[in-house]
Amino acid sequence: MKLLVLDGDGIGPEVIAEGLRILELSRRHAGVHFELDYGDFGGASIDRSGVPVTDSVLRLAKASDAVLLGAVGGPKWDHVDHDLRPEKGLLRLRAELEVFANLRPATFFSSLSQSSPLRPELTSDVDLLIIRELVSGIYFGEPRGIDTSNGQRRGYNTLEYNEDSIRRVARVAFEAAKKRDGRLTSVDKANVLEVMRLWREVVTELSPEYPEVELEHIYVDNCAMQLVTNPRQYDVLVTGNMFGDILSDAAAALTGSLGMLPSASLGDGGAIYEPVHGSAPDIAGRGEANPLAMILSVAMLFEHTLGRKDLARALEGAVDEALSQGLRTADIVSPSGSSDTAALGERLVSCSEMGEAVGERFVCLLTATTADES
Repeated sequence: MKLLVLDGDGIGPEVIAEGLRILELSRRHAGVHFELDYGDFGGASIDRSGVPVTDSVLRLAKASDAVLLGAVGGPKWDHVDHDLRPEKGLLRLRAELEVFANLRPATFFSSLSQSSPLRPELTSDVDLLIIRELVSGIYFGEPRGIDTSNGQRRGYNTLEYNEDSIRRVARVAFEAAKKRDGRLTSVDKANVLEVMRLWREVVTELSPEYPEVELEHIYVDNCAMQLVTNPRQYDVLVTGNMFGDILSDAAAALTGSLGMLPSASLGDGGAIYEPVHGSAPDIAGRGEANPLAMILSVAMLFEHTLGRKDLARALEGAVDEALSQGLRTADIVSPSGSSDTAALGERLVSCSEMGEAVGERFVCLLTATTADES
């Protein structure tokens, strides 16, 4: 496997280091072969090259089996030209690789019940998957801009989807639902937006090809409410670019922190694996970042790019064990206060300590599996 590593900005390098720790352990103990390339990305690329992603880095990405990405952005680059912001590099990378389906699982770990702002009875057994269309919609539509009309500034963006773009991400969602609980919820705003009426029509037209999947439609505002009042009703959700961006962040409340949410962006060729969280510049360099979203993104890499579900399940099990034994980074310590963490069996650890602990458990689970097979 050829892998391009893009640290990015803020806490990106810190969480990437823990993802690479897991990859190295998989090489030693599971025979995973990989070749690493590195590149600047986001603000780091702006500082070095003047643009958020260079053509040479894009060529490396296209020549790789997958990209492992940390995080981009920060206040340091808030005042650069809009077309040169770090986030523009991310949009260009996604578009160039044509990774149109963004998979964002939100899995509840029972040991984090105290970290979620929702009552445990609402979040227990939550295991949902949000599939977000990633290379169309309002983030990519033209025309767009800010101009002056009738003596005042006017901003505008274009929300556009064609049926092929809808159909291909819907098919990914139907296939995922077929392998899971057989329930698919399509999220739109078809009562107001014509483009969302087309979205609903195309998804409905595809449904007869998947008789084993129960399809329902829901408006995005209702879905947002349902996610925090009855999240267990959902299995797989599919939606457009902007709605998926917002709803997946809302789903972070179920897991206790954005630091727990991984993602995989998949297409017909390459893939991007990255945590959902941002660059968190306020804690960068302090060892306080939560590496679990990155580590779980590596689990998704094992499953979707390597086809090694065994490694993915072992790594997820290692994360669960570390959490069950009370290890906590600062974002998932129980909100009852640091004075109570010992009584709750929690121990505050750094980013690298959490990564090391998960790695140790990962190796133990791999060793136990090998022993059972022999």
